[in-house]
Amino acid sequence: MRQFKKGSLEMILLCLIAQGETYGYELLTRLNSGGASVLGYAREGTVYPILYRLQDAGLIRCRMAPSAANGGAKKYYALTERGRETLGELIAFWRAYARCVEDFIGEVPGEETAAWKSSI
Repeated sequence: MRQFKKGSLEMILLCLIAQGETYGYELLTRLNSGGASVLGYAREGTVYPILYRLQDAGLIRCRMAPSAANGGAKKYYALTERGRETLGELIAFWRAYARCVEDFIGEVPGEETAAWKSSI
């Protein structure tokens, strides 16, 4: 289950970054306010290593910019062209995967399944 969540989080981060250049703390805030409790809540120790991997894979790029709040610098993330292409592939796969799983779930008899399906 943990690996599934981690893979999902990579796609979710790419989706958030695709909406516009952003920085790490903003990503954490958006994840945790946007229903990431299903993923076990996003923490720095989870999100930043994923961001580094996405950067190493050439899917995102970063730039440093001065921070008005504390005089330091913030690292801003943006999608690369390769990242956009990869995100498109991930979204297409996710939609097909979700349809397939839903079809199998729909075939399971029992009241527990109906209650579980209504919670997702």
